[in-house]
Amino acid sequence: MQNKRFLPFTLYAVCCILATVFLSGCGYTTRSLIESKYRTIYITPFVNKTNITNSADAENKYRIYRPMVETDITQFVNNRFLLDGNLKPLKEESADLILKGELLDFRKDPLRYDNNDNVSEYRINLVVSISLWDRAANKLLWKEDDFIGDTTYFPTGNQAKTEDAAVTDALTDLSRRIVERAVEQW
Repeated sequence: MQNKRFLPFTLYAVCCILATVFLSGCGYTTRSLIESKYRTIYITPFVNKTNITNSADAENKYRIYRPMVETDITQFVNNRFLLDGNLKPLKEESADLILKGELLDFRKDPLRYDNNDNVSEYRINLVVSISLWDRAANKLLWKEDDFIGDTTYFPTGNQAKTEDAAVTDALTDLSRRIVERAVEQW
């Protein structure tokens, strides 16, 4: 008789424990992990530090110069912060944080060739150096060198994409990564 009462109680206890575990989740949150004192950011215009004076050699033959890409990076990063909403872009004198960036390299590398040795797929890399500063304390919070945004594209075929569209995709990827880096736990 005692065994019959114990079984429902045990089953009830196990169900309660499992429900608690499943309902508690794994700690995922959609809010930012940055300190609450930081609510605004100023994005300095990115500076183009690509070295276009290097002679072409085996290592540098896919470096290309794309005029004004640093301006595009600044605009895409600004727009991504607006979309994200965790840090509001403001003028420098009003911002809590300052994001500084430099374009170090712009590369267009072949990934795949067809049977006629023509490039059938490219990868575009935008390589930047970024740093985040506490404006009031004039203190460096973090710095990332060789931070990359990239994309791949096919210049011909069913999945063909223009180089301009691919650069836009790389800019979108880079700006997403920069914003994620800025709002994650330092």
